Amino acid sequence: MNGKIALVTGGSRGIGRAIALKLAQDGCDVAILYAGRREAADETVALLEQAGSRALAIQCNVADGAAAEAAVKEVEAQLGPIAVLVNNAGIVRDGLAMRMSSEDFRAVLDVNLTGAFHMIRACLPLFIRRRAGSIVNITSVSGMMGNPGQANYASSKAGLIGLTKTIAREVASRGITVNAVAPGFIQTDMTAGMNEAALQKGLAAVPMGRIGKPEDVANAVSFLASDAASYITGCVLKVDGGMYI
Repeated sequence: MNGKIALVTGGSRGIGRAIALKLAQDGCDVAILYAGRREAADETVALLEQAGSRALAIQCNVADGAAAEAAVKEVEAQLGPIAVLVNNAGIVRDGLAMRMSSEDFRAVLDVNLTGAFHMIRACLPLFIRRRAGSIVNITSVSGMMGNPGQANYASSKAGLIGLTKTIAREVASRGITVNAVAPGFIQTDMTAGMNEAALQKGLAAVPMGRIGKPEDVANAVSFLASDAASYITGCVLKVDGGMYI
């Protein structure tokens, strides 16, 4: 991975930050896209630079196709040719389906699924021209097994699996790999705010009996983005402690 340029969406905190840091430790120069938390993005850039990476943070709403294309062009202009794209940007607007507004359903799909499509579409011509590139999409076990209160989120993540497999088939002959990582119950800002009863209920669904760390997801992404996974494409790698078997 030495000297490669990686682009991570939703990279300012949580799982995205862990992924960006792992890629920097692997030798990549790393650009992150973030939606609105400039302070968190600046913190991530500082951590990336401490790891020896050239780093860049760009504010971008990936649901906007033109903004996604502009961000890709800026990364290439400032850091060089992108070799790894990680689609991690995502939002949640949970609620039971019968009470969920069309706006909340659409907003989650716009960021989580359409946003990934926008980023892939912006990068693919560059990857095809170079006959190389790795794309890793962060989906979720919710998209594989469903989750009450997350009709929008689970739908977006299930769609991301279909997008992964389709793009993998379209570009496999060009030397480009397209895979997905499906996290389960992972320690994030969202899980940190859970009450004890909800936390224990979540843990009870994990055969390994512990909550995962963002670094667990980052390690899987690092592998799929590397030359060690050059003969793997269209794969969905679960990082869930056995939650969905």
